[in-house]
Amino acid sequence: MLGRTLREVSAALKQGQVTPTELCQRCLSLIKKTKFLNAYITVSEEVALKQAEESEKRYKKGHSLGDLDGIPVAVKDNFSTAGIETTCASNMLKGYVPPYNATVVQKLLDQGALLMGKTNLDEFAMGSGSTDGIFGPVKNPWSYSKQYREKRKQKSHGENEDSNWLITGGSSGGSAAAVSAFTCFAALGSDTGGSTRNPAAHCGVVGLKPSYGLVSRHGLIPLVNSMDVPGILTRCVDDAAIVLGILAGHDPKDSTTIQDPVKPFTVPSLTDMSKLCIGIPKEYLTPELSSEVQSLWSKAANLFESEGAKVIEVSLPHTSYSIVCYHVLCTSEVASNMARFDGLEYGHRCDIDVSTEAMYAATRREGFNDVVRGRILSGNFFLLKENYENYFVKAQKVRRLIARDFVNVFNSGVDVLLTPTTLSEAVPHTEFIREDNRTRSAQDDLFTQAVNMAGLPAVSVPMALSSQGLPIGLQFIGRAFCDQQLLTVAKWFEKQVQFPVIQLQELMDDCSSVFENEKLASVFLK
Repeated sequence: MLGRTLREVSAALKQGQVTPTELCQRCLSLIKKTKFLNAYITVSEEVALKQAEESEKRYKKGHSLGDLDGIPVAVKDNFSTAGIETTCASNMLKGYVPPYNATVVQKLLDQGALLMGKTNLDEFAMGSGSTDGIFGPVKNPWSYSKQYREKRKQKSHGENEDSNWLITGGSSGGSAAAVSAFTCFAALGSDTGGSTRNPAAHCGVVGLKPSYGLVSRHGLIPLVNSMDVPGILTRCVDDAAIVLGILAGHDPKDSTTIQDPVKPFTVPSLTDMSKLCIGIPKEYLTPELSSEVQSLWSKAANLFESEGAKVIEVSLPHTSYSIVCYHVLCTSEVASNMARFDGLEYGHRCDIDVSTEAMYAATRREGFNDVVRGRILSGNFFLLKENYENYFVKAQKVRRLIARDFVNVFNSGVDVLLTPTTLSEAVPHTEFIREDNRTRSAQDDLFTQAVNMAGLPAVSVPMALSSQGLPIGLQFIGRAFCDQQLLTVAKWFEKQVQFPVIQLQELMDDCSSVFENEKLASVFLK
């Protein structure tokens, strides 16, 4: 049951094949078995079981709330959850319990979803590996997969397999790992520069970043207000569409949301490929791109072309400036947003009481890690009166040019862009931490950051396993608010490639009761 898609398990609940309580207990059991992955910061066991009990009563009365009723989900720990600790994986908010739910969380709960817990992340979502939070790094479930371990055994002898586990990508690595390891059927992430799509690619799941303004940001603790978007992580494109259909819509608490989204987000089957035009940005063919990702990217383009779609090379000429532009704008907004954490109203407060200024400084020094403090300092430098025009204003102008590049491409007749999601498959933690956070983020989000600056929808879909036995995902980018068209193309692609499900039997050989002897290796997403 845990290896099924959201849509399949929803049907099983409606047919009485399993009860919400049984499903919840199986997920909770698996969360405990996979605790070493560190995917969850908080496991809300009592809350989830109570929600499952209420869901069960509705099913018995024939009053199901919809496709999510009784479905276990997880939420990244930078979304406010009423009565449940929300930490952003930071000392600054450790112990903070919000009095309200984020709009997206409330919408999930209103549909009867079961909240399994809050997932791990980089501190305040600043990172691309999910390694920099105070609760420790998240381990990629694929580190323990049969596919990866068999490849490693062929290449290494006598090496400690458990010492060199793989990163999940970030900053929504906990949510991606939770979905990948079958502990929930969908999870919320946040996406500021690729933070949902990056870990989705590394963990072999679908990661959707909706159009900016389609989904409410209310209750998402902000990193970069002008780029943040709640993201969705699921096992297949159809499931992402189901969740998006529930989350999308105007929210009076978020003035950036649009009034009339296209609903419902059903994803029709793509039949006439001759009317589809796929764009391949030539600037994304960078020297840093691994040969395997490049090869799969080329195969994907050929797949569309062989089925009758038009595939053309396009240009996004300002791509080379996107990393620097993103850094200036991101850190500038970070400096502004982090100013609220001063130790006065909520969150951590130091014991120093010499002066207000001394208390501020000590609180922020104790509450934030080096990465967050570094971004605050960078942002304040760019916003200084003498630097404002040369850095922040220029970066805003470049952002406009980057957004215009996309508009020009889509106006030329292109429907969807096809790009890599990441430079390579997931790398071992020991290799990842050799670079500093800023360098890692710049490299790993190379193909994803521009999308956020332009406010476009994008989705990462797993395509195949690398020679190492690890997932590689490709990214589809769509026109603003054409999320449905984007998902339609992604669904067709997903069906063609038939990405295999992770095989975790060896990892959890004592969990047969949880899986009821299901052969997850033979399950393919439909």
